[in-house]
Amino acid sequence: MHELGLTHQIVDVAVEKGQQAGAKRIVSVRVKAGEMAEVAPDSLRFYFASLARGTIAEGAELVIEIVPLLAECSDCHSRFAPADSHLKCPECGSRKIEIVEGREAYVESVDVE
Repeated sequence: MHELGLTHQIVDVAVEKGQQAGAKRIVSVRVKAGEMAEVAPDSLRFYFASLARGTIAEGAELVIEIVPLLAECSDCHSRFAPADSHLKCPECGSRKIEIVEGREAYVESVDVE
């Protein structure tokens, strides 16, 4: 259900950016959502169509890019895509891991007319 709140933010950001650009309408909104954000793209699209109604974003395409999880080892600094929830460096075996990509959720760009 967090998709509804996230989509409110997406529409707000898109409309604000469109208005700042003096746009008559928004053509598309590109969103990056990390794997760990656990968003359902179909839900985002559904809510977007509803929440954008009556704004300059009405009818805009919502393009969603899912960003895969990427971790970095604090000991050997290797970067890797974790294979499971047991975060362990495949190079040195360390468990001192930091997630560096895959948690984000943001509007990357807004295309306007």
